[in-house]
Amino acid sequence: MPELQDPRDRLIVALDLADVAAAEALVERIGDAATFYKIGYRLGYAGGLDFAARLARRGLKTFIDLKLHDIGNTVEEGVRSLSGLGATFLTVHAYPQTMRAAVRGAAGSGLKILAVTVLTSYDEADAREAGYALPVADLVALRARQAAEAGIDGIVCSAAEAVSVRGEIGPDRLIVTPGIRPAGASLGDQKRVMTPGEARAAGIDHVVVGRPITGADDPRDVAQRIVAEMA
Repeated sequence: MPELQDPRDRLIVALDLADVAAAEALVERIGDAATFYKIGYRLGYAGGLDFAARLARRGLKTFIDLKLHDIGNTVEEGVRSLSGLGATFLTVHAYPQTMRAAVRGAAGSGLKILAVTVLTSYDEADAREAGYALPVADLVALRARQAAEAGIDGIVCSAAEAVSVRGEIGPDRLIVTPGIRPAGASLGDQKRVMTPGEARAAGIDHVVVGRPITGADDPRDVAQRIVAEMA
């Protein structure tokens, strides 16, 4: 798997907060315990994209988690626009046409495209309800294989599927895992989870952690302990 120079880069703190002021305050509280932040729908649509650019100018890494999926031209041009933010990662859904368009849109920039296989809030019943005939594990493997063929930089999947995904994408692409919960933390709406240590042992490159950090009395301490556990 790709090696990282700074072990803090393995932890991505999910800034799933209501506004930029709250996100700025949290980043300041965490300080140098974390170097990588995720901005999704909630914050992204409340000024978070400009905030991501500011974080990048400060030397921090950002993960824009918008899970793009549309006709090819729309995805390509959207990715091209987002590539100017200085972000490190951007997500798209792992549909072949979408992935190929995203790769074209990111060409020539430093932006890495991650493909979301199956949302970690989905279990077998959820997948069946959504109309998928394949079991979750098989669907993840199929989409990971298609992502590698499309030239995607990495995969977002549950830690439970990390070993099979690694087999599909090879050693040089990234695996990024949401649904990570330190031992004893609430699962929230995640159904397929692991602890940070278990995720690292499974060959995960980056773990995404939100509420266990953002809701903690001492978010800096929780971030430090997660990094230490993965190390």
